[in-house]
Amino acid sequence: MPLTQLANTAIDRVAPDPKPTIDELMGYAGTDLTCYRAEAPANLVEHQRRHWQPLLDDLARRHDVRLSVHQGIIPHPQPPTALGKLGRHLAAQPPFNLTGLAAATRATGSLVIGLALAEDLLSPERAFELSQLDESWQIEQWGEDAEAAARRRALRQEIQDTHRFLSLAR
Repeated sequence: MPLTQLANTAIDRVAPDPKPTIDELMGYAGTDLTCYRAEAPANLVEHQRRHWQPLLDDLARRHDVRLSVHQGIIPHPQPPTALGKLGRHLAAQPPFNLTGLAAATRATGSLVIGLALAEDLLSPERAFELSQLDESWQIEQWGEDAEAAARRRALRQEIQDTHRFLSLAR
């Protein structure tokens, strides 16, 4: 069912008018998960840098897009040049790819992670791990409750389904 739903979305919504999907993705680009780092504790700060910075470095190599990294949760604008390049890249995507990318981005909370998954640079499991970096760190510190575990299982499955859709769309 998830693949059928994505296919129908691509045909019925994205193909006739991709702009709303591109606009949604550009919203993620402006506040990407991987660009907002913890200020403390030091081991979380290092954990985020070690796992997220390679994604941003890879995005810069693949698409010549350099996003700014900030500490804390206060939104900071991204460089207009970077956003322009991302917008052009998204506008060039066919409807099925754009639909899968949007689903991946929503599931991971990150256009950077979504793009890496869509371009088959990350496995679904690795995309899940990277998108849940903060949550996993919290679980290591204090444990996980049943409701959070169920939500994480559903999210893992959603990312796997989205990756399958993207693989079929290639």
